[in-house]
Amino acid sequence: MTYVGIIITFVFINNFLLSQFLGLCPFIGVSKNMGPAIGMGFAVIFVMSLASLITWMIYAWILIPLGITYLQTITFILVIAGLVQLVEMAIQKTAPPLYKALGIYLPLITTNCAVLGIALIAVRSNYGAMESFVAGISAGGGFLLVLLLMASIREKLDTEWIPKVFKGEPIAFVTAGLMALAFMAFDKALLRNLIG
Repeated sequence: MTYVGIIITFVFINNFLLSQFLGLCPFIGVSKNMGPAIGMGFAVIFVMSLASLITWMIYAWILIPLGITYLQTITFILVIAGLVQLVEMAIQKTAPPLYKALGIYLPLITTNCAVLGIALIAVRSNYGAMESFVAGISAGGGFLLVLLLMASIREKLDTEWIPKVFKGEPIAFVTAGLMALAFMAFDKALLRNLIG
């Protein structure tokens, strides 16, 4: 698959949040305001892109030659946990208000299934190093796109009248469902028409 195909696939067609519903905890928790949503989105892009590349290198250069590919999941989780710790320390030092706004959701990137998902997809799709890296950036970009869309919608919903039973998370889940339906318009046929 070409790089353009990978980007379109992971941003629009197979968006982890809207097509596979991976990473919902930070999605619902951080999408209340635009500022934290932007910070979380870029943190996820950083972790996904590096995790995809590093896990591919470990898989190709260590696990396959040693014949221990069955350890891929635990190895990938350890790599992701280490990267999240680096991101958390960097944000804490460079942007304390953002660190405080993200709260518990920043360390939860470690358990974000989307990060592990892109690492496993890259390996199982036989992507090369660059393809894995592009897939990671694209999946993170799709995460950021949906997070920003949701944050802007939720900020608007805060100023509108909503029945009491739908306030907070219920309206967020209804909105996420409607966004998922909208993203269903992007399919593999569209990809074939765009890039051939």
